[in-house]
Amino acid sequence: MKLAFIGLGVMGFPMAGHLQEAGHEVTVYNRTISKAKAWVEAYGGDYASTPALAARNAEIVFVCVGNDDDLRQVVIGDEGVFVGMSTGAILVDHTTASADVARELAVIADDHGFGFLDAPVSGGQAGAENGVLSIMVGGNAVIFKRCEPVLQAYGKSIRLLGETGSGQLAKMVNQICIAGLVQGLSEGVHFAKRAGLDGEALFDVIQHGAAGSWQMVNRHQTMLANEFDFGFAVDWMRKDLSIALEEARNNGAQLPVTALVDQFYAQVQKMGGNRWDTSSLVALLERDEDRA
Repeated sequence: MKLAFIGLGVMGFPMAGHLQEAGHEVTVYNRTISKAKAWVEAYGGDYASTPALAARNAEIVFVCVGNDDDLRQVVIGDEGVFVGMSTGAILVDHTTASADVARELAVIADDHGFGFLDAPVSGGQAGAENGVLSIMVGGNAVIFKRCEPVLQAYGKSIRLLGETGSGQLAKMVNQICIAGLVQGLSEGVHFAKRAGLDGEALFDVIQHGAAGSWQMVNRHQTMLANEFDFGFAVDWMRKDLSIALEEARNNGAQLPVTALVDQFYAQVQKMGGNRWDTSSLVALLERDEDRA
């Protein structure tokens, strides 16, 4: 298929690459053109100077950018993809954004004769590079069926969860769950150190039991070593949690732990950890210990 991919960050770069490697004809756009040129050098395909030009003649356009404002700019801006898309084409939005912006863009897409799916992903940079992301989708079932085989290029678990906005709401649940897990794991790592336990041996055992999680399996070693210069950044996690907390205010959900962990991440930012991995919550405990 002829495809377009807008946004070549740590997730989008390998995701677009998997599409090209699967045999599709991919044209990419990135705000920093040098990144688009690097992608072409790595995978082939082509790049365009605007989202509209990238989307021209594409059957499916994929977007993976930073936030609601970035999304609106590349979709409905003066040079956005809706300017270049053809009737019957589909926009698949992988951005972690609000459910409101998903519904907004879906209405505009429908008015122009385009399909739309909100389809945020989970699995981190490693999941994108290895092509094993979880993809949470909201939108029309017929449109989803058209896109599902293409999404399999980088998706291991792909599920339509309901009408437009459901994918974004599901991603909020994902981030809510992660926030509590990482804080619990951080406290466990901190406690293990204070108790004088062999952390590597300890987590090698308990990761296979009821306490086990993706975070424990993939992050306990680096947390024990106080290494955070990788992975999903604190700044982005706070953006995601702010979306979830705002939605909770609207629907009446109670998120006391999420709100607390969000404030812990705010303190990590004050420590200069804006770009640290989200597992850096343990560094906050270590700092507080040093002050005691």
